[in-house]
Amino acid sequence: MAPSRELLLHLLSEAAELEHNLMCTYLYAAFSLKSADELPPEHAPMVASWRQTLISVATEEMAHLANVWNITSALGGTPRFGRTNFPLDAGFLPASIVVKLAPFSRAVVQHFIHLERPASSNEREGEGFEADFKYGRGTDRDRITPMAMDYETVGAFYQRLEDGLRAFHEAHGADAFVGDPALQLGPSEMPLAGVAPVKCLPTALAALDAIVAQGEGAPEHSETSHFTRFARVREELDALHAKVPDLHVAHPAATNPVLRPPPRPEGRVWLEDEEAALTVDVANTCYAVMLRLLGYAYALPAGAEKGLAIELAISLMRAMTLLGERAARLPAGPSNPHCNAGMSFTALRDASPLPAGAGARRFFIERLGELAAHAKKLRATDERATRAQRVLEEVAARAARAFPATAKLPVVTSTAAPAAPTGAPPTPTTHDGIDEIEGVDMTLVYEGVKCIHSRHCVTEAPSVFLANVVGPWIHPDAMPVDRLVEIAHECPSGAIRYRRKDGKPDEQAPPVNLVRIREGGPYAVRADLDLDGFTIGFRATLCRCGASKHKPFCDGSHHEIHFDASGEPATLADKSEMLAVRNGPLAITPTTDGPLAVRGNLEIVSGTGRMVARVQSAKLCRCGHSATKPFCDGTHQKIGFRSDR
Repeated sequence: MAPSRELLLHLLSEAAELEHNLMCTYLYAAFSLKSADELPPEHAPMVASWRQTLISVATEEMAHLANVWNITSALGGTPRFGRTNFPLDAGFLPASIVVKLAPFSRAVVQHFIHLERPASSNEREGEGFEADFKYGRGTDRDRITPMAMDYETVGAFYQRLEDGLRAFHEAHGADAFVGDPALQLGPSEMPLAGVAPVKCLPTALAALDAIVAQGEGAPEHSETSHFTRFARVREELDALHAKVPDLHVAHPAATNPVLRPPPRPEGRVWLEDEEAALTVDVANTCYAVMLRLLGYAYALPAGAEKGLAIELAISLMRAMTLLGERAARLPAGPSNPHCNAGMSFTALRDASPLPAGAGARRFFIERLGELAAHAKKLRATDERATRAQRVLEEVAARAARAFPATAKLPVVTSTAAPAAPTGAPPTPTTHDGIDEIEGVDMTLVYEGVKCIHSRHCVTEAPSVFLANVVGPWIHPDAMPVDRLVEIAHECPSGAIRYRRKDGKPDEQAPPVNLVRIREGGPYAVRADLDLDGFTIGFRATLCRCGASKHKPFCDGSHHEIHFDASGEPATLADKSEMLAVRNGPLAITPTTDGPLAVRGNLEIVSGTGRMVARVQSAKLCRCGHSATKPFCDGTHQKIGFRSDR
């Protein structure tokens, strides 16, 4: 018997809460781990790799959450952004799963392994996470009221959800997925692996498969599954403890911290220290406003305001991470002298999306301004507080500028996709991953591996670059060539290029060679580029966080690792004199396991265009850790930076 739409939405709400809760617990454990300057040098790299594993898995949980939200929206529902505050009582989730915030430890790692285990595994629960009693949910009786079901593993839950979607589609056919795909999040807004709009049963099943393949329910032999990666951390942790039994790799952050005296004090830590409580208060507000922005993005069709909401949410995540780490290093207070504080991830009572429009814009401008002002109360006694304050000030200022600007854009009266031009988009010819799309007056070239989703194409030429379609999606003849050339030039990565057929010249080298430093992101280069001996055109975005899997190009990994690096470094007085020649060939050589060696006339500018330096040779940091960014200071050798190019 096919489940009702109501029951599927009910199950998807639980899936959202489940992914959301797991993400928070993984982040909390990561925040508690000590940094390199707090550990013996010989052990710091291993602990850093554990933190990276936790952050990476939490990022993938965010992608899973987006997939669940997309399926919910596709079924005509409103995604679930809220959750219950920690700790969760046994019975709220199935199989009497205990969910609480706890610092990194052997028991916590075992708990994570148990949560992510495949059905064939007999991994036990971590010590201290065992349920007080076994609780069975649900009923086999025929009920119209949606009820929670019971399951032993998360993989089993998703299998049940998949079976339900298949049966529902079989019963309803084309009427199954009635939601507007334009209201969902896709790769242009959320550049996370496996996130794509859901329009039909195959895309819904692909979204579920992305969740299961990465984590919950993946087979034990999967080297990239959450289960296997956490098991690897446990193995390395046991080896380290065997060698150095007294080494503490994490700060003693509180288990289940709270900001007020709890009505049930058992298993909770009240944060009495004012600086710790203030830090957690600001971190929690970053988290809450981030959820509001994500929810708002689901109320908007694709466009500038939707992209703005996501970008502001990502920036708040960066500030939250800094403050979450700071909280784990501050005392909890006199009632709990044995432990430090920790971010509590306090949930909003109602996290429903705000209605799209002027009211929501005013809310975000006010709330982000309040958040930035409150952050100034933090004592600037450490780098994390200072950096978080700067990020929040920048976010508030950007919201105050950008939200009113989006209100001046043409009013969207329909969320339907823009009308396609006459005829279907031409089928591209593909060579070595590069698509060439033939139009009447130009050949558009698209190299997807270089794309950083800056979204100029889909927002400024939606009739040419057809977002969220299956099959050919670029229609060169849907816009006058001269205007399309302008949009191609706005693509910072060079993923979009062209060859004109109308007798006018193709793209020319810029009059001034520039490297623009993107806030928390890559180097955006415009010049007559020679990269490692190959002529590559006039535009490129090059990795400076050290995490790209497609070095030397940026692949968006700075989002996944929450790379925090200013796009506004100070102007260097000794490198500010005007160059005699400002253009010409620019050679960039990615040195093995080292910086980008640059030769040629070059002006390095901040993200806002302010002059940073004028050089004819330089070594630019690409490990992400130099103290003299954007220039290399040799840190890549100390941290063991590795690059395949």
